[in-house]
Amino acid sequence: MFGLTLAKKAAALTVAVAAAATTCLLGATTASAAPQPIVGGSTTTASAYPYVMQITNASQSQFCGGTLVSATKVVTAAHCMVGRTTGNTRVVGGRTYRNGTNGTVSGLSRIWIHPDYTDAEEGNDIAVLTLSTSMPYTPISYVSPSETSVYAAGTTARILGWGTTSSGGSSSNQLRTATVPTVSNTTCSSAYGSSYISSDMVCAGRTAGGVDTCQGDSGGPFVIGGKLAGITSWGYGCADAAYPGVYTRLTTFSSLVTAQVNS
Repeated sequence: MFGLTLAKKAAALTVAVAAAATTCLLGATTASAAPQPIVGGSTTTASAYPYVMQITNASQSQFCGGTLVSATKVVTAAHCMVGRTTGNTRVVGGRTYRNGTNGTVSGLSRIWIHPDYTDAEEGNDIAVLTLSTSMPYTPISYVSPSETSVYAAGTTARILGWGTTSSGGSSSNQLRTATVPTVSNTTCSSAYGSSYISSDMVCAGRTAGGVDTCQGDSGGPFVIGGKLAGITSWGYGCADAAYPGVYTRLTTFSSLVTAQVNS
């Protein structure tokens, strides 16, 4: 929306201005944008989706989402973790509200970012966090490398997060969720051209628009059939009918996730 290219990235990154469009980072607050929630969704609770994690700064201000895949491992977007350290980052589980004080807060003992990551639009947008405190919440399983059929066009995916409810709009204090259908590679390539890398990415969005992830939802879960199948990554605007949301295609990276989970 507003002619903006909204890459769902962390606030620590800068807003890159180009002649044709502006790349706006969606992971967290910047000087001009607050964290934002699911567009066109509904409120829900952390108890309904116990695997959804808040990624915060040291003072517990949420800037990205993450997904609990084991008691001490959280999957998120690489762009959320650029410039972050184990000392200035926390993961919060079991907390429905961004301004809440309940749940479990954990520091990090390790941050793994895909070694080939450079930018969300270049792919490899995945990171795995190792928690210093085990989370007492039920993790979600994730797709294996062979489960590529889950991305068949039209398949329903669930998205979750604390991002804005409109592009450039107000942040949501409460966790929100929505469902969107996956979109074919052909359709996504038509929308994004060479920026869409089918081996690394999958698109999802309604034909009429109106439902999408947005600023602040970066790193959060993209769930198909009860399994983590993707990670909120980037997109042009939010809920724009012409531009579906782009998510990290987890089947491509699940073996790397497993290696981190077992490390």
